[in-house]
Amino acid sequence: MNATTETLAPAALPVAAIVRRLALLGVALCLTVVVLGAWVRLTDAGLGCPDWPGCYGHVTPAGAMQNPGQIESYSPGWAFDSGKAWREMIHRYAATTLGFVIVLITALAIAYRRQKAVSLPFALALLATVLVQGMLGAFTVWWLVKPLVVVLHLIGGLTTLSLLFWLWLDMRRRSGVVQAVPGSTATPTLDGARRAAVVATVVVGLQIALGGWTSSNYAAISCPDFPTCQAQWIPEGMDYADAFVLWRGLDINYTGGVLEHPARVAIHFTHRVGAIVATLAVLLAAILALRAAPTALVRNGALWALGGLGLQLLVGIFMVLETFPLVLATGHNGGAALLLLAMLVLNRRLREA
Repeated sequence: MNATTETLAPAALPVAAIVRRLALLGVALCLTVVVLGAWVRLTDAGLGCPDWPGCYGHVTPAGAMQNPGQIESYSPGWAFDSGKAWREMIHRYAATTLGFVIVLITALAIAYRRQKAVSLPFALALLATVLVQGMLGAFTVWWLVKPLVVVLHLIGGLTTLSLLFWLWLDMRRRSGVVQAVPGSTATPTLDGARRAAVVATVVVGLQIALGGWTSSNYAAISCPDFPTCQAQWIPEGMDYADAFVLWRGLDINYTGGVLEHPARVAIHFTHRVGAIVATLAVLLAAILALRAAPTALVRNGALWALGGLGLQLLVGIFMVLETFPLVLATGHNGGAALLLLAMLVLNRRLREA
């Protein structure tokens, strides 16, 4: 889906520049929201505020702290944790700001639809995505951090990030910041590289979703060694029957996880196998891209993909070796988002080759 039309009317050029800057701001905000979401999840702060969108009926946790009786009415028997409440609300504040940026992009697309500065269907799709993402955030709280909803929330955040980044790439080229390529070639070799890049991007997305399932089920520490898992290349006694049950009913608090150790080992081990598959897919896409169109743009796109892959692998390995420190665990989520963006760059460069 193209974010803009092929040509821009002169009157639309200033609007296009504004949208380009808003899209870049949205990318930065969305990356921040993704990392903050990981920080909240990894510190068990997802239920720091048991209601939504406020915190114990207030805009800030500070207001909740002034009404102890109200805290008890919202979460009978739960201990109020100011730190967790603030972490959860900081995440919500950032997500709300991102939503306003996307609403503004959509408003500009509607207001200047005759000039076709931005594709209106694309802007509406972006707005719909962030609205669904907001509802998933609410259900994450209402349904007590159910892993399926947490993973869908992660996918929604990365989809929003991808749409904003694609919009920025498109507006950047069409605004003249990057020279547009006059035409696109179609050869069997180049088409193969394009297909490989698309497949690799899908594989990376699935691997990120699997990582979200690993984290939301508290399975990250189930394999504390590397490169083996439980001192075995293929751990014995893994429980796959219980590891990937998507729905277990409502009214179950998933904070801390509900799975037994064999199921968590199965999840973690599958995530590691997925990392191998994703690595091979990205390597193949980058190699085919370099062979099909060894131009500067494609070469840079391939290098971005390889760099993002290398960074993510290093962070993942050191996270295990260093016994899962919070900084590296949070960085692993940010690295996944950056790898996805790098794959979008490679896809874009191959489209323009």
